[in-house]
Amino acid sequence: MATALPLHRARLVTGMRTLAVAMLGGFLLALAGPFSAQPAAAAGDARLPLRGAFYYEWFPQEWNQEGINPFTHYRPSAGLYSSDDTSVVRRHIAAMQYGNIQVGIASWWGLTSPIIDARFALALRSAAGTGFKWAILYEQEGYSDPTGSQIQADLTYINTRYGSDPSYLRLNGRPVIFVYSANNDDGCGLTARWRQGNTVGAYLLLKIFPGYQVCSNQPDAWFEYGPTFPALTVGTNTYVISPGFYRAGEPTPRLVRDLNRWKANIRAMVASAASFQLVTTFNEWGEGTAVESATEWATPSGFGAYLDALHYNGTTPIAPAPTPRPSPSVRASTRASPAAVATSAPMPVTPSASMSHPAPSATSGDSLLFGAMRTVPLGSATLPFGLAFLALLLWLGLRLLYWGTRR
Repeated sequence: MATALPLHRARLVTGMRTLAVAMLGGFLLALAGPFSAQPAAAAGDARLPLRGAFYYEWFPQEWNQEGINPFTHYRPSAGLYSSDDTSVVRRHIAAMQYGNIQVGIASWWGLTSPIIDARFALALRSAAGTGFKWAILYEQEGYSDPTGSQIQADLTYINTRYGSDPSYLRLNGRPVIFVYSANNDDGCGLTARWRQGNTVGAYLLLKIFPGYQVCSNQPDAWFEYGPTFPALTVGTNTYVISPGFYRAGEPTPRLVRDLNRWKANIRAMVASAASFQLVTTFNEWGEGTAVESATEWATPSGFGAYLDALHYNGTTPIAPAPTPRPSPSVRASTRASPAAVATSAPMPVTPSASMSHPAPSATSGDSLLFGAMRTVPLGSATLPFGLAFLALLLWLGLRLLYWGTRR
């Protein structure tokens, strides 16, 4: 016949059993759910890092400008196509995916340009079912200083019409917007206006400008658009590469094409593990920055040498670059970079050590000023510690359960 335990020992045993069950329950919950207490990413969200390419749906209008037709030094393999042609857009998507490009960053000029807006809608439809994503490159900031109310109206329109489209790029449920700027004359006023106007919680990437590091309002990330430089970095968050720059109307290239250098830049970009790995550009033919196939660099793959290099992440031998074919020209580019010196190595653009609001890195949280905090997945370096903690929790729970049953 079993003897009854003293009251204090019975309570001790009951307490130990309860603690053991709670610890085992915590272990199972930890396995079932995320390690982070932050909300999980929304369904259909993209994951960082991402490879993107700037894309221009300006054709056929931009083939003929400033008295030059076609307005390019090169001969696109697809001919002088139209951005209104669904088959062209689908081929472009296939070409970018071949180059491991996951996102097309499409030039967008607001509701003042309904043709471009309609072409962006066409691009989204053309990407349906492919897994390819599109994001908007907001151009008007580069040529004016839109007010906070105008920014709010444009972002509301983008979010309402495109934000829920499965082919629109989202991070943590937030539509991603790239904001181009050039010759900015209100400095940190730009970030203040975008903070005011971003009432939809868009994930904002702003183009850098002189003094951007010390602005009190910081976006989710910064990027650069400087295709006259082979490679540019903005902290550890963004890495940008360019195949060359040879604008129509200029007698010599500002950045000479070199496939071996391009291959090295790709390898460095991949090794950087930057959150946003950007290519300038897929098809800006007027400035001669395209990686889309042209007669001058056509290959048996049908995608051209520059996309071949992206496809293999810069690891395969590439034939020598052909000699560029110059043509008559006229104006200078309006797309200027704040970087001061050209170099074949990446040009770092790093924040000052004394600034109070640093631009977020690939592993930091986003600025609450611009929207909700983005979830940072548990990194590979912390994973072993988490598993070790869970194993310890399981061991303690089993030991307590054993001790409780032995009493």
